[in-house]
Amino acid sequence: MPSRRTDPLTVEVVELIGTVVARYHEEYEHAAASHQLTGAQARVLGLLSLEPMPMRRIAQKLKCEPSNVTGIIDRLEGRGLVERRPDPADRRVKLAAATDAGLQTADRLRESLDFAREPLAGLSTAERAVLRDLLKLMLG
Repeated sequence: MPSRRTDPLTVEVVELIGTVVARYHEEYEHAAASHQLTGAQARVLGLLSLEPMPMRRIAQKLKCEPSNVTGIIDRLEGRGLVERRPDPADRRVKLAAATDAGLQTADRLRESLDFAREPLAGLSTAERAVLRDLLKLMLG
C-alpha cells in the first residue's frame, strides 16, 4: 500500500492546490497593480478593511517582519488609504486602520479578483459549501 505522501490522488490534489494558489497570486498582483499598489500593500489593506490592528499582528498574519509592515503602512498612509490611531484598549499601542478611501479601494480590489468567481458560479450552493468545508478542514 503506498504511503499517503506518494498516493497519486494526494499528489494530484497538491498540484491542483498549487495551481489555484499560483493563479490567485498572479491575479492578486495584477489587481493590486491596477490600483497602483504592490501585492503586499493590497494584502495589508485587505486585512485592515476587516478591522484595525497593531502592526505586530499584521506581520503575524502575513508571516513577515514587523519592520516590513511599518514601511508598507507608511506608504499606504502617504496615499491616504491607512491611518495610525491609538488603541482604545491600550493607548500605548498604535493601530493601523483603513480610511474611507482605503475601504473603498479594498472593496474595488475584492471585486476585481474574479479568477475563481466564474468557476465557483458553476458549482451549486451545496458543492461550494462542501468545498468550503473541505478547505476549512485542511486548514485545521
